[in-house]
Amino acid sequence: MGRPTILVTGGTGFLGSEIVKALVETNDYKVIALDINPPSLGTKTYPHVTYIRANILQPSELTKMFQETKPTIIVHSAGLVPAGNARYNCTKEERERVLEVNVSGTRNVVEAAKEVGVRGLVYTSSFTVVTDDLEEDFRNVNESAPTGRAGLVYGQSKTAAEELVLSSNTPSFHTVALRPSVIFGPADPTCIPVLHSCIPFTTPFIIGTGTNLADFIYVSNCADAHVLAVRNLLTAGTAAGEAFFISNGEPVAFRDFCVAVWKEFGHVPPVQVRIPKSLAWGLGAVAEWVSWVVGGTTTLSRGSVKDATAVRYVSMQKARRVLGYQPRVGLSEGVKITCEHFKRRYGSRPMASSGEFGC
Repeated sequence: MGRPTILVTGGTGFLGSEIVKALVETNDYKVIALDINPPSLGTKTYPHVTYIRANILQPSELTKMFQETKPTIIVHSAGLVPAGNARYNCTKEERERVLEVNVSGTRNVVEAAKEVGVRGLVYTSSFTVVTDDLEEDFRNVNESAPTGRAGLVYGQSKTAAEELVLSSNTPSFHTVALRPSVIFGPADPTCIPVLHSCIPFTTPFIIGTGTNLADFIYVSNCADAHVLAVRNLLTAGTAAGEAFFISNGEPVAFRDFCVAVWKEFGHVPPVQVRIPKSLAWGLGAVAEWVSWVVGGTTTLSRGSVKDATAVRYVSMQKARRVLGYQPRVGLSEGVKITCEHFKRRYGSRPMASSGEFGC
């Protein structure tokens, strides 16, 4: 019997390309990268990986591609992440687009996979299925925490898609959902560019206590978890039908993470000014109103204040126990590698952040 074939949707995107790399490095699988976009300039490609352009919003296109390539397991990492203020105050059109890509696109992948006899599917969900409830703090939260309470469209879309994936689990079609925390790394489309955009204008301001803990995950660690999930579905199958939180396992004060990133770019806040959370929330409301009046956008909003002051970290006990997951790249090392990449790529130019179809 030949090597299993693993197809990665979103395979040329930020996370997807890292999953492709991790799969290739095992030398255990034939790998296919499927994406609506070709590999971007600077994205490493591999001679033995098959690159296919296809749209997850086109069911017939997906079925045709799956029939032709006959994947054993599909890793579904394609998705759309609302960037900037759209995370908190998206338009009707932005909301519909996120739901279309993340929910309808996932449904199309699942249905096409089942139709052509794929053995299993690993889904890139998100810890936002729980943590996008901005009214609550989440300390060392585990998989028993209820979903369905997300107040933001991204968490809502990931919740609906995750439920669809896990409810499709059968003895002949095994599914698993991974819930990474905030992903960062080289070519990161959102996290590091957003923090970089704060230099030097907002870095002196500490909102709230500045001690609230947050969770992050370096992109190669996230990719490793996907490879472990693939391996589990092909062997023991003990992960089938289950969801798993994954992170770097190093909760850090959100402010400290920001400062660590800024220092890598040679910026140290000259002063520190504490702003009570209630005052910042009020200023966020004003900023939203002004941006609505003038038709612009704002980085300060009630939602961003809640995000910046919330406690958000997860337990990885289940992932360690069932998948054997263990982060290989530490948080500090990951920050250095990531910022060095951006300094080489952009120099002193600003980094624009955007949501990514195929992340």
